[in-house]
Amino acid sequence: MNDLTVSVVIVSRGRPEALRRCLLGVSQLQYPSFEVVVVADPGGVETARRSGFAEDLKIVPFDEPNISAARNLGIAQAAGEIIAFIDDDAVPEPQWLRHLVQPAFRSDVAAMGGFVRGRNGISFQWRARRLDRFGEARSIKVDPRRPTVLSPPKASAVKTEGTNMAFRREVLVELGGFDPAFHYFLDETDLNMRLARAGLATAIVPLAEVHHGFAANRLRGSNRVPKDLFDIGASWAVFQRKHVPPAEYEAQWARLRRAEQERLFRYLVSGPLDPFQVRHLMGRLDQGYAEGARRPLLPARLPSHPQAPFHPFPSAPRSSSVLPTRPIRLRRDRRKAAERARNGEIVTLISLSPSAAFHTVSFEPDGVWLHQGGIFGKADREMPLFSVISRMGRLKKERKRVASQRGLREE
Repeated sequence: MNDLTVSVVIVSRGRPEALRRCLLGVSQLQYPSFEVVVVADPGGVETARRSGFAEDLKIVPFDEPNISAARNLGIAQAAGEIIAFIDDDAVPEPQWLRHLVQPAFRSDVAAMGGFVRGRNGISFQWRARRLDRFGEARSIKVDPRRPTVLSPPKASAVKTEGTNMAFRREVLVELGGFDPAFHYFLDETDLNMRLARAGLATAIVPLAEVHHGFAANRLRGSNRVPKDLFDIGASWAVFQRKHVPPAEYEAQWARLRRAEQERLFRYLVSGPLDPFQVRHLMGRLDQGYAEGARRPLLPARLPSHPQAPFHPFPSAPRSSSVLPTRPIRLRRDRRKAAERARNGEIVTLISLSPSAAFHTVSFEPDGVWLHQGGIFGKADREMPLFSVISRMGRLKKERKRVASQRGLREE
């Protein structure tokens, strides 16, 4: 069975350092036939051109705050049979594409979505979710190891997350890609609803993991505290016009507005926001909602054929290994791990202390996957706070936990 060709589209705006880290992670992908399309503002374009593999990228300059329009530019350039999307503040596991694309060998699967881990590299931000008829997401349970193909539920849809999703190119073209009326937020939700309306199936692929950092942007800080809610309000108004009966606008908006207010009040209590900022943000939310009710709905038109031929990213097979260490030797062993990563290896460096410290996983600027925590500590939400286990037993357990995502030989 031949591998499907894949175009990886990365949209970047205002986060050149995050883009550099994302591209480093993408360079470790173990998939034989993919290309990389970067749609970016001037800072992102400069970063891509200085990345060390600029000649291997399709770089598309775009300097407008509209993620849907940016993604459509990426689709126009993409020549893969499958188009995968990842945010600039995310990093894929090395086997991401192998897992994500596998369900597409079934002819009835039009879209695929993976699981997303948060900034600690352990907890999940998103797993499997569905959308109700109002576009609001609810968690669902799926097999945690195997892909689950879901036909569109009645009057609802299957949710894909913008930072970890893929679609058949022909389907994106047929549906008109992403609606530019969604400048930010709900852009993929709208597409999910249109996929469901067309009766197309979506696969949820748990082992297709990315790590998402929630880097700061013009709308939120690095601590996830909102800076502006205008686009959220505008996108909800656009979404209602496309998918919600007019008689239900008012009740839904009251519910959504109350949820946003409660979120801001939590930040008010914890400290990042003051009362004046809460009032200002709620005012911006209402202004955005009013603007979204007037925003033109102009369907995007995408070229049936890509504007540039497939430009394969050099993806030589890499060996994957685990290097165990201890905090006292971490600095020395990090240098060793970084050298091995520079030489083309996928390196997982696991530093365990004799404690019950929580575990973290991070992709380092030198290309090393760094795991840190206590031998007896928690490395998964379902684990107890303290586990009685030997150092060797914990190393084996941690290795097994990431073997499929990292390309490690099963033991």
